[in-house]
Amino acid sequence: MFCGVKFCGGCNPRFERRKVLEQLKEHFEGRIEFAYAQEGIVYDILLIIGGCTNCCASFSQYTTKRGNIKLWDVSHVERVIEELEGQLSLADDAK
Repeated sequence: MFCGVKFCGGCNPRFERRKVLEQLKEHFEGRIEFAYAQEGIVYDILLIIGGCTNCCASFSQYTTKRGNIKLWDVSHVERVIEELEGQLSLADDAK
């Protein structure tokens, strides 16, 4: 599965957004390819990592097959893992 990643502007330096991405990359190693989101590329899903509840990163310019997942707190990591695991199961079922 191909997951685009979009970060917010980083107004909250206490939340280490890149560290969360590294944790997700480690968990899904060999199963999900994470890449910084770019226009013109179609992603299976887009992960938007914000630093606060505003989660202000714009993402309407990106194209996805299965929508997006927002995360703005370290407490969301387990939920995001569950959602991505579910997306992987759906992808496996479609094969």
